[in-house]
Amino acid sequence: MSNRKKPQLHKHRQGAPHHARLTHTASHDWHYSRLLLVLESVLAGFAAGLVVVFFRYALSQADKFRVWLYNSLFRTSSLWVVVWVAFLTLLGLFLGWAIKVRPMIKGSGIPQVKGVLLGHFQMRWITELPLKIITDVCGLGAGLSLARGGPSLQLGAYVGMSMLPLFHRSKEEEKTLIVAASSAGLAATFGVPLASVLFALEELCPSFSPLFITSTLAASMAAEATAEFFLGSAPLFSFAGIITLPLQYMHWVVLLGIACAILGDVFKRALYLSMDTYNRFDIPLRFRPLIPLLLSIPFGLYLFDVLGGGHSLIEAIANGGYSLRLLLALFACKLVFTAICHGSGTSGGVFLPVLACGALIGAAMGEMLELGGFINDSQKLNFIILGMAAFFTGVVKAPITAMVLILEMSGNFSNMGNLVLVCLSAFVMSEIIMSRPLFSVLLERMLPPPKTH
Repeated sequence: MSNRKKPQLHKHRQGAPHHARLTHTASHDWHYSRLLLVLESVLAGFAAGLVVVFFRYALSQADKFRVWLYNSLFRTSSLWVVVWVAFLTLLGLFLGWAIKVRPMIKGSGIPQVKGVLLGHFQMRWITELPLKIITDVCGLGAGLSLARGGPSLQLGAYVGMSMLPLFHRSKEEEKTLIVAASSAGLAATFGVPLASVLFALEELCPSFSPLFITSTLAASMAAEATAEFFLGSAPLFSFAGIITLPLQYMHWVVLLGIACAILGDVFKRALYLSMDTYNRFDIPLRFRPLIPLLLSIPFGLYLFDVLGGGHSLIEAIANGGYSLRLLLALFACKLVFTAICHGSGTSGGVFLPVLACGALIGAAMGEMLELGGFINDSQKLNFIILGMAAFFTGVVKAPITAMVLILEMSGNFSNMGNLVLVCLSAFVMSEIIMSRPLFSVLLERMLPPPKTH
């Protein structure tokens, strides 16, 4: 027998060559990973929606308590005012302690989320998420002129961060999940999924991709569906009888946009001045919330509409019955009180106070135009809605978000052309006066000063 080895025959497999099969497998894995990221964003959206639903419910109960307190107890005996002062003093000390030990829960939370995405900060969701909810419910429930929009966005970011260990993602994909969950938090609190996505694009993440948009939209829709399931599907504002303004009124719309841009810059400067004043007098951080909390008592007794974020104020203005003098007084008091509340550093956003100030400007302009015989009573509601969008544009410098936000909040799309015009006018005017976006300035103020060599 021969020991000669038989030559091995190499059988080539049928089909694509080896390198082609590897390319196909890599492409399949890449596609699967992208699809999985969208599904993970949906899961984060549902989770953020549940957290924000609980947050909204707690806030609604706190608001009802405040209304009952001022309408019932304070009318029966002045002793309750003394008790309320003592309670607010203790509450202020607690809020001051909270923002001192966990500085990342201060304010609205939007600058903090931006800072995390840019690599400037770190947020610890285990301790900060529950503390953010508690401080917001306490502060807003007590009557501070702050809102739930920014805090809801930050709560969504916390939820997204808590889910990162479950998914093995790159740094960029982790950012996508955080932004998607942040957008979901905003969508769940206002019922505005599309505006939440646009806000994320305009404010949180200037560079984006189709996958980023898809993930963010999926999370926002999931969160909004969760909020609808538990809280209903009605628009945030019940504006009835919205009509389209005729073309001959367009110059008034442009004028309203210009006025809102200028007054929006005043609003921002008031916030910065309040923050600087607290620092200038070197008021300890733990005592700062006492000032707006105690100041809320005279407002609650004599000008109750100034308290809270401004949702009920906006709907009351839309129903009419406010004189021009009262509208201007409410605007001045709302602006000043919001600045004092925000400057103290306590937890709470400015979305609703911004919209309330815009509604007051629009209502005041509508009242003046009606007194001058330029418009009729049925057209004043348009100026209220347009004022909200224009003032938001002037303050945040996000005109597309402002337009879609008001459209989704009002549930009426007949005002689209007027909204485009008023937001464009406000944005151009804010550029002319070099008014910077609010949240960008707040983020810069949180960062340490650059080192000089």
